[in-house]
Amino acid sequence: MTTRERGGLLRSRDFRLLWTGETTSVLGSSIAVVALPLVAVVTLQASTFAVGLLTAVAWLPWLLIGLPAGAWVDRRPKRPVMLICNTLSMLVFLSVPIAAWCGLLTMTQLIVVALAGGVAKVFFNVAYRAYLPSLVDKEQLQEANEKLQGSESAAQIGGPGLAGLLAQGFGAVSGVLADAVSFGISVLCLRSIRHREPERPAKTRSRLRDEIREGLAFVVHDRYLLVLAIFGAISNVALMGYQSIEVVFLARDLGVGPGAVGLVLALAGAGGVFGAALSGKLAAQVGTARSFVLCEAFGALMMLLGPLAQGGWGLVFFVVAGFALSAGVVGSNVLNATFKQRYVPAAMFGRVTASMSVLSFGAIALGGLLGGLLGETAGVRQTLWLMAGLEVFAVFALLFTPIGRCRDFPADRV
Repeated sequence: MTTRERGGLLRSRDFRLLWTGETTSVLGSSIAVVALPLVAVVTLQASTFAVGLLTAVAWLPWLLIGLPAGAWVDRRPKRPVMLICNTLSMLVFLSVPIAAWCGLLTMTQLIVVALAGGVAKVFFNVAYRAYLPSLVDKEQLQEANEKLQGSESAAQIGGPGLAGLLAQGFGAVSGVLADAVSFGISVLCLRSIRHREPERPAKTRSRLRDEIREGLAFVVHDRYLLVLAIFGAISNVALMGYQSIEVVFLARDLGVGPGAVGLVLALAGAGGVFGAALSGKLAAQVGTARSFVLCEAFGALMMLLGPLAQGGWGLVFFVVAGFALSAGVVGSNVLNATFKQRYVPAAMFGRVTASMSVLSFGAIALGGLLGGLLGETAGVRQTLWLMAGLEVFAVFALLFTPIGRCRDFPADRV
């Protein structure tokens, strides 16, 4: 069900429901991104490595089940998959505050919850990205992604601040409870969507292994998708190695309180709204591929300011670095998502998305482990410098690829 009237996607009831549900879920997840490490650091007195491990295991499922998940999702209607995933996420995150109130919470449970939530996220993300092109017209994908990414970034701004306030007022586990509630709201919104995906022509179903191989081959033999996957992997190691120890850096190295940690991360994340809003305008001026590279370069260079942060007014360096990084990453994500949704055939989308995500998202698990390990052994500030340098290197290398040499992403596969 799509809409072409004046006012665009805001007139589509089903898109508004998807938009509302996803934004609410992201708000809860952005609270949990701060709340879970705070629970580990403040409540359980976890080590820096344990905090990095907590981040890593949430992304580990991409490496373990990403490929079969993509092929499996391609065979099925996407909305039911999304409903099941968010229901499971609601239940596992709800177990954290219940265990804490009963005095039974352990670091092992936090890691298991992060892992289970990560499994649900794999299936949800693959289904979600494949579902959107069936919900809106092809020419409205840029607008849809701008709205979704913009509101998600706005939610990510409010999330850390809310996590800090909740932790200050009601304890860190209250933020995890808010995440569970957000998944419940998302489930209600998804259930209310009337749109049903069109029936696909019946065909002889091949073995799952063959379908996985087909998705991998599609990516490996496409020069644009392969570059995006490799760049995403290197970049995600750097970004997650940096982000996995942000709370430790602020809380322990700089002595920032829980409420202020949330505020600093919220201000840093505000750049995402800016990046989402301007990505389409920038693409119209200089081209989609060039805009992608410019967004990534802007964020990477400004990321170098983060390790300069000190207590007090010195936190401005961290906020500016985070703001610019959020703007660059979200802007490039809008352009990247729109390109793939227009470029990849619908019947292949789940497998292609999963094939790329196994490499790029799987690298997030490595980045989380690396950030925690290096932060424990070499020092937190030194690790931030190293990860910022790796991100700059990744963007510099991007200039010498087919994406770095063209003005626009191709509209169709050649």
